[in-house]
Amino acid sequence: MDAHLRALENSKFACLWLDQSSRPEPLRPLSGDRRCELLIVGGGFTGMWAALQAKENNPELDIILIEATEIGNGASGRNGGFLSHMLAHGDMNAEYHFPGETQKLAELGRQNLRGFIDTLERYQIDARYENTGSIVATTRHSQNEHAEEAARLARSVGEDTVWLNRDEMRAKVDSPTYCGGIWRRGGEDGLVDPAYLCWGLKKTILALGVRVFERTPLVRLNSHGNGMQVDCPNGSVRCQKVLLATNAFRNPIRKARHSIIPVWDYVLATEPLSSAQREAIGWKGREGLSNIANMFHYYRMTHDDRITWGGGTTVCYYYGSGVDDSLADPRKRYVQLAKEFLETFPQLEGIRFTHRWSGIIGSSTRFCMAPGVAFDGKVAWSIGYTGLGVGATRFGARVGLELLGYNPSEILEMQFVRKPAMAWPPEPFRWIGVTLTRKEMARADRNDGKRGLWLKILDRLKLGFAC
Repeated sequence: MDAHLRALENSKFACLWLDQSSRPEPLRPLSGDRRCELLIVGGGFTGMWAALQAKENNPELDIILIEATEIGNGASGRNGGFLSHMLAHGDMNAEYHFPGETQKLAELGRQNLRGFIDTLERYQIDARYENTGSIVATTRHSQNEHAEEAARLARSVGEDTVWLNRDEMRAKVDSPTYCGGIWRRGGEDGLVDPAYLCWGLKKTILALGVRVFERTPLVRLNSHGNGMQVDCPNGSVRCQKVLLATNAFRNPIRKARHSIIPVWDYVLATEPLSSAQREAIGWKGREGLSNIANMFHYYRMTHDDRITWGGGTTVCYYYGSGVDDSLADPRKRYVQLAKEFLETFPQLEGIRFTHRWSGIIGSSTRFCMAPGVAFDGKVAWSIGYTGLGVGATRFGARVGLELLGYNPSEILEMQFVRKPAMAWPPEPFRWIGVTLTRKEMARADRNDGKRGLWLKILDRLKLGFAC
């Protein structure tokens, strides 16, 4: 049997982060009719950061938060736990979609992340935060020129970023696939345990007086008098304002629903590494790692020295925006991930994967958060973080609140907020376009990054992933 197949044997289909004994018991679902000033729909990072910031700025504000399943059960509890200051999925993507705002977005991102860390300290939220910085590795020499330019651009907007040549990169983390790397070593960028963060935010907003109801899906959203009414299976909520923090899950507003698609991502986690295995790969700085590719991997060390490994060519979109549970555990996706892992770290042959899991990412056509409003400003949303939302969701929550009229600031005048994301096309054109793009991106990765005609057309339309 091949090494990667042996490594995958006996792995458990469960999210490593959520498969912890500290997971809290679910709260009771909503029943009967309720009233509040602000209703938040969605118990992931965006929803909870919105509740926390709203309470800090307006302590008397009456807030209800409803979650269709349990807090952290969606993308917020299933991601890699990479904490980045980036709001627009990289400086190059920011300049591509919001020309002239790259510097401002970088400043806001750093400010947002400082606020994030301050909040963890102020409320004693144990998110297992590690201030590690991050590294993006090149795996082909032809990528180095582009990567060095990206490092220069990052420095130009005030980031503590350095370029690592091949030997310097392999001295940091040893993989025979590495040719260089961009090391972002400053600020508060680092790693968290996403489930611990979810549970800590949940405890905090409950202590601040937010009423939270789990296992309470939204059934209907309608205008009611001067406010709104949300119907749930066993009750309803009448409120003045609604913040939709649904991300990749179905949004009741058509405009919001068409601005993102659910993209499936698959992840593996190893057993804890031995001291010999740690020595074989180095990685003493424990930085969050990814590689420069269209279909890139992201990977990290956990608090107990496991490696989580996700992304790559397994990332995919299913026809009709499928989010059915039947798509969650396809063996071929995990087999491919395991194979790519051992290609990156052949010195770890013999290691076992203990967990495998999946989840959906909300992706917008601009590859970063897409906010919006409806019902004459009574409903707002911040969705579509495209896989880089652990830190950005706090800012997205702020944008959503400001769009509802809570402590508005000058950020509402930015292109980042005012410029709408282009809608995804309807089926079957959506599936055809996304599938073709995915295949062409993978082909470009195999061809030293050379982009074919289809990707060049998308670039001209500013629909190509520029970072």
